[in-house]
Amino acid sequence: MKWNWPWTRPAARPRAPERKDAGGTGFVALHAAGEARWTRRDYGGLAREGFMRNPIAHRSVRLIAQAASAVPWLLYEDEAELAAHPLLDLLAHPNQRQAGSLFLEALYGHLLISGNAYVELLDVGTRELHLLRPDRVTVETDADGWPAALVYRAGSARRMVALGSPPEGTALHMALFHPLDDHYGFPPLEAAAAALDIHNAAARWNKALLDNSARPSGALVYAPKDGGNLTEEQFDRLKAELEEGYSGASRAGRPLLLEGGLDWKAMSLSPKDMDFLEAKHSASRDIALAFGVPPMLLGIPGDATYSNYQEANRALYRLTVLPLVARTAKELSAWLSPLFGERLRLWYDADQVDGLASDREALWSRVGAASFLTEDEKRQAVGYGPRS
Repeated sequence: MKWNWPWTRPAARPRAPERKDAGGTGFVALHAAGEARWTRRDYGGLAREGFMRNPIAHRSVRLIAQAASAVPWLLYEDEAELAAHPLLDLLAHPNQRQAGSLFLEALYGHLLISGNAYVELLDVGTRELHLLRPDRVTVETDADGWPAALVYRAGSARRMVALGSPPEGTALHMALFHPLDDHYGFPPLEAAAAALDIHNAAARWNKALLDNSARPSGALVYAPKDGGNLTEEQFDRLKAELEEGYSGASRAGRPLLLEGGLDWKAMSLSPKDMDFLEAKHSASRDIALAFGVPPMLLGIPGDATYSNYQEANRALYRLTVLPLVARTAKELSAWLSPLFGERLRLWYDADQVDGLASDREALWSRVGAASFLTEDEKRQAVGYGPRS
C-alpha cells in the first residue's frame, strides 16, 4: 500500500487498492525519541543561554553582584582601622572607565557565570585595575604544573601576564572551588545547566505554541466505509481550510469540524499533560538554588521557605552575598598588600548594609542589656574601638 505522507503532495492520486478484511484505516503514527540538546558548558554558552536569555539566571546574577558591590570596604593595618589609604582610593577608582562599584559588579558577574575572575594591575603613570574577560584567558603552568601566568587573547593579539603579587606578578586569578579541575573554577550556573535548558525550552515551546497554535499537533485520518482516498480537489480544499481557519494565535482552541470519514488523532502531549507550569517553576527554583538566592526574591511561586520578604533578604546577605564579599576581600588583601609594603587587611562594613539592619538592631539590644559588660567591652562587641 502506498502512503500519502502529510508533508508532501503526490503528483497523481493512485486508484484505491483492494480493501482487505484485516486491513488498517490508513493511519500511521510516527514516534521520534530525539536525544536532548544541552547548552555548552563554557563561558560563552552559559552567558548567552543563562545571563542573556534566561530571566531567572539574569536576575540572580544581577541581584548578587549588585548587592555585593554595594557593600562598603574597611581597611586595617594590623588591628588599626585606616580611614584613608591609597589602596582604598584604588578600589574606589580602579580605572578611567569604571567606578569601584561597577568594577566589582563585573568581577562578581564573571565569578558567578564562569567560576573565574581575572584582574590585571597596570601602572600607566597611575595604578589601575582591569578585568580580563574569562573566555579570552588561558592559565599557563610552569614545569611543575603550578599556575604561573595568564595568556590573554583579543582577536589576533596575544600577550602573557605573570600571576602573583607585584613586583613579580601583575595578575590575580580568583576561582570558585572545582572538584575536578586544578586551575579553573566551577560556575554555579553549570550545576543548574539542566534546569536552565528546561526553563529556556519551556519559554521557546510556549512562544511556538502562540505562533502555531492553530496547527494542531496531530493528524487527520481519512477512513471512509467504502475505502478509497481523498481526491486531489478534496485534499486541496481540506488543506486550505486548515491553514485559513485554524492558523495563528487568534484562532487557538477553535474546534475542528470534521466531515464523513475524517477522524482526528492527537500526536503530542497537551500543556496540562506535560505539567508545563510546574516543570517551569521547578526549573526556576533549581536555578535560584544554584546561585543561593531565595526563590521568594525572584517572584517564583510555590515556595514558602521564608515567612516574609525581609527574612529572605537577610538570608541572601548572610548565606550568599557576604561570604562572596569576604572571599574577595581576602584575595585582594593578599594580592595588593605587597604593592604598598604594609600588612593590610581588607574587610567589609556590615553595619552599613541595609539588608542586615534588623540583625544589627538585635545585636545592639542584646549588648546594651548586658549589665556585666563595661562600656568599652560593649563597644568592642559591636565592632567599635574603645573611647579615647
